[in-house]
Amino acid sequence: MIVEVENLSHQYGSRKALDGLSFAVPKGQIFGLLGPNGGGKSTLFRILATMMAPSEGKARIGGFDVVSQPQQVRRRIGVVFQTQSLDRKLTVDENLRSQGQLFGFSGADLSRRVEDALARLRLADRRSDIVDTLSGGLKRRVEIAKALLHEPEVLLMDEPSTGLDPGVRREVTQHIEDLRKTRGVTVLLTTHILDEAERCDRLLLIHQGRRVAEGSPAELKAKVGGDVVVMETSSSDGLAPQLRERFNVDAQVHDGHTRVEIADGHRFIATVVEAFPGAITSIALHKPTLEDVFLDETGEQLT
Repeated sequence: MIVEVENLSHQYGSRKALDGLSFAVPKGQIFGLLGPNGGGKSTLFRILATMMAPSEGKARIGGFDVVSQPQQVRRRIGVVFQTQSLDRKLTVDENLRSQGQLFGFSGADLSRRVEDALARLRLADRRSDIVDTLSGGLKRRVEIAKALLHEPEVLLMDEPSTGLDPGVRREVTQHIEDLRKTRGVTVLLTTHILDEAERCDRLLLIHQGRRVAEGSPAELKAKVGGDVVVMETSSSDGLAPQLRERFNVDAQVHDGHTRVEIADGHRFIATVVEAFPGAITSIALHKPTLEDVFLDETGEQLT
């Protein structure tokens, strides 16, 4: 395993941001950490990026401990922060060259690395553009190119799609997948965006610093039985117990809506509308999503 986390915990005063978290990531995988804001993802990211030490537990990247061997870890990781780390007044080329010089590269070696990064992220025609003039999606691509200059084994990405519209988000996700396919880079990303999470090979769901569930997106959604039926009524609290009694289903109320997981949901909809005429103001059916998995495991919504 190229990333190993064992019983990791971290506290900010009396608040526990991470609570005994453990997981492992094999080489060449896109591994997502999915959870709501404030769930501990960014704290874990900072620890893996050697920016802070955990209160308890261990983390290793490429076999090196992030606390006792930070220099070896930094040579093996590229980091894309949630907040922009580019110099907005420099060109794309100047940003990449400045980053390369920080790693000690110069001359022909630095030029080769810059050209390679520009080509891989399709930025060659933007090399002379001032960063401040670029769109959000292009800036994110420059951030990724910058993180790849020293050819890391692991790319850490903290909320890579934050602030991007859906089209640009898909573009960034495609670039991440291309990196894995063409260079074998292991990608570990934090996210609370379902679209982004769906494209990962494997996901770890985190809530209040704890492990909730782990698996591929398909495996996690398979844990939710059948279809999901969501009903809005004039009195949601009153309908749920009636559904439990009459149909022997596990009806739950969340955010003012009554929710039921059941096989053949389309048949259930016809039956329940007939059973409670006039009581249901709207009703919807969908296949299980990662949001449903999170709700089932924690009793809380992801977003």
